[in-house]
Amino acid sequence: MYTLHSTPRADGYSMPAEWAPHSQTWMVWPERPDNWRLGAKPAQAAFAEVARAIASFEPVTVCVSAAQYENANLQLSHPGIRVVELTTDDAWVRDTGPTFVTHPSGGLRGVDWTFNAWGGFNGGLYWPWQRDDQVADKILGLVRSPRYRTEGFVLEGGAIHVDGEGTLITTEECLLNANRNPHLLREEIEIKLADHLGIDKVIWLPEGLYNDETDGHVDNFCCFVRPGEVLLAWTDDPQDPNFDRCQKALRILEASRDAQGRELKVHRMPIPGPLYATAEECAGVDRVAGSQPRDPSIRLAGSYVNFLIVNDGIIAPSFDDSQDEPARALLEQLFPDRRVVMVPGREILLGGGNIHCITQQQPHA
Repeated sequence: MYTLHSTPRADGYSMPAEWAPHSQTWMVWPERPDNWRLGAKPAQAAFAEVARAIASFEPVTVCVSAAQYENANLQLSHPGIRVVELTTDDAWVRDTGPTFVTHPSGGLRGVDWTFNAWGGFNGGLYWPWQRDDQVADKILGLVRSPRYRTEGFVLEGGAIHVDGEGTLITTEECLLNANRNPHLLREEIEIKLADHLGIDKVIWLPEGLYNDETDGHVDNFCCFVRPGEVLLAWTDDPQDPNFDRCQKALRILEASRDAQGRELKVHRMPIPGPLYATAEECAGVDRVAGSQPRDPSIRLAGSYVNFLIVNDGIIAPSFDDSQDEPARALLEQLFPDRRVVMVPGREILLGGGNIHCITQQQPHA
């Protein structure tokens, strides 16, 4: 797609909040057998259910490899779902797709961040990843949107959340990790974020959720629900390894002001589980050198915060857990004007993320 050599901020563009109106949501079809068990068949069923849930609120485009095109077309047969052929390495479009930015007078463009599979050769989750690094460019070509490319600056969409009014939250665990942008200081990273997302204030949480293999993506831990209000994953159990992480995040959020000078109201979302993969589930994943191993002793980073806001709705994961209904009730309380739809999230979690991670909203412009 046509590449611009300015920055979104210089051109008057910024990233809108997720609750701003969407024109569609993007997804990528899972298939790699070294990440998704049993040839990704259970994951494909889960992705299809997420796509259908979103399609009841807004259009969905699912990117599919040539090898999977016919299978995906049949599973995704729905008037609100479009299937397009697009080559990728895996299915995490939140992190590989473009971050869309808009202009107050209309206009849509996309930021194409450099992608290195969550750490490159220093803790990254698979190799090669160059086809995933092309996903944003390909999607922007399909929607005919000009592109800003941050060559050499690594960022994933799941590492940030914005309120659409100048504030961004992220984690030090991810953005200050030596496997992302070791050549940049915190202040230099803040300038990159400001220039490409049109934000004025960064709130840094120390860490994300325990055992999150993305190095603590904020979208699995804390998100804005409206300007001045955030939802934080939470446990009251001092024995839970997330306890200290939650406490430190809460202290920072309560002491922070957003870009408009507001104090933040913090809502606490219970953490499910603890959840673990079974030995049978792990045995169904191909073992490939350089890919993330799957082991039943490793706690899964399950989180109800990993939901997607869509037009008039909320698409959130459920885990067949005692916290499913409290999570639904809290989301209904926080989003009274949106219909909350819970979709089984375990199969997606087994691959390392959840509903927010496998979706990317395209704002209406």
